[in-house]
Amino acid sequence: MLNDKVRHMLDSLKKPLKFELKEALLDLNMTMEDLPKLPESKSGKPYSRELLYKNEEVELLVMNWSELECAPHDHGSSQGWIQVLNGATINTVYEITENGLPSELFHEYQEKDNLFYAPKKGVHKMKAARQDELVTLHLYSPPISGMKVYDLDKCAACIVADDCGAWWPDEQRQKVQEIRLKKQEQA
Repeated sequence: MLNDKVRHMLDSLKKPLKFELKEALLDLNMTMEDLPKLPESKSGKPYSRELLYKNEEVELLVMNWSELECAPHDHGSSQGWIQVLNGATINTVYEITENGLPSELFHEYQEKDNLFYAPKKGVHKMKAARQDELVTLHLYSPPISGMKVYDLDKCAACIVADDCGAWWPDEQRQKVQEIRLKKQEQA
């Protein structure tokens, strides 16, 4: 799916810094036309994804979103940039409180061609902002491993297997470690 120029560009990244990842994503200059076949939507999941490229330093993914929002999650020890290829998204950013639970800080609206940053250990969630098809392109370094997904209703977090998305795992094998958290005491 990716041409040699794109592979060469991504292969040249060695422990890329924040600005180098952003430049690389911009230089890829990918559009919907570069993705003739999007990943099929999965019933009951916020998105389906396809790994477009991966080496030891970076991974490039495309995500095709449903009407569902993903769970609050981090990207483990990875940082990355997200580009909206089609549609618009509402990205909700969180801070982690003393008890380990995420607390909403703000929402931001991102539309087609916008890029936004996902810092190491930063927690966020996304959803489609409109009825049109949301498609996003994600470039992370290093490739995501040890992603933590939060279930705020259960006061729990789960480090998920690399093949699980940003939702509470359906399969036991996708739960690497489940963590119980405490609700904040009301004053």
